[in-house]
Amino acid sequence: MNVSAHQWCYGCVHEAVAGEGGEPDKLGAADEHVEVAALAGAGVAGMQRTVIADFQQIGLERRLQASAQSLEAWGVGHAAYDTGAVQHFELHPLNPQLRLIRQAATIVREGGLIAYPTDSCYALGCHIGDKDALERIRRLRQADRHHHFTLVCRDLTEIARYAKVDTWQFRLLKACTPGPYTFILEATRETPRRLQHEKRRTIGIRVPDHPVPQMLLAELGEPIMSSTLMLPGDEFPLNDGAEIASRLERDLDALLDSGSCGLEPTTVVDLAARPAVVVRQGRGSIEPFGL
Repeated sequence: MNVSAHQWCYGCVHEAVAGEGGEPDKLGAADEHVEVAALAGAGVAGMQRTVIADFQQIGLERRLQASAQSLEAWGVGHAAYDTGAVQHFELHPLNPQLRLIRQAATIVREGGLIAYPTDSCYALGCHIGDKDALERIRRLRQADRHHHFTLVCRDLTEIARYAKVDTWQFRLLKACTPGPYTFILEATRETPRRLQHEKRRTIGIRVPDHPVPQMLLAELGEPIMSSTLMLPGDEFPLNDGAEIASRLERDLDALLDSGSCGLEPTTVVDLAARPAVVVRQGRGSIEPFGL
């Protein structure tokens, strides 16, 4: 059960009922519905929907919504809540709330580790310059020094700063971005050594086609360091916000939850080799590479 979410909904219910004279029967019924939703693992938004649907039956819907707005004004908004360990942001998958994206960007800038959705599956992310956060990802993934971390960029103009790109490589990048691909390229001198493959001095580059990371990258004004949210021993990446929050509640600083986004990781293409080599076939088609 999410305690903060639970308390938030109780606050809405009690304020709404108190405004109508505090009838015990209405309060008891509403509390019961909040309890059921909380025990089912619903977040604030889910519990809010449950209670509003119930209050529609007793004519208090408008009062409840007004109390929700007042609580949000106090800084306890329904779309973001704190579980005591990981801050959980419930985001619209197509039109993410800018206010919450800005809060998430602040967490990243301050050295926080986030989980966020992409156009393939959920990923772990941190600030490009934060060594400690990167090591946290290594520990979670149990990754060695040969692991290719991914630099998640907003567009091709950012890629050129961190990777060396020839004309033939640029054509392939342009044809496949944004999209569910990770490209391995030779790193430039501006790329920190700790982000590069230890022997090859290469870097993974990615431009996702998903509103949440696109808005986050725009707010940050720089790429983030990233790795697929695949935990040791798991067959597939994590894809459910509640499960991510439960399993990583002491490891993450924030979860950007926009619902399920898939279980298939990116297609990884090595463009540091010529001809290009498909290292892993995932969600992205290999047709553009003639393979």
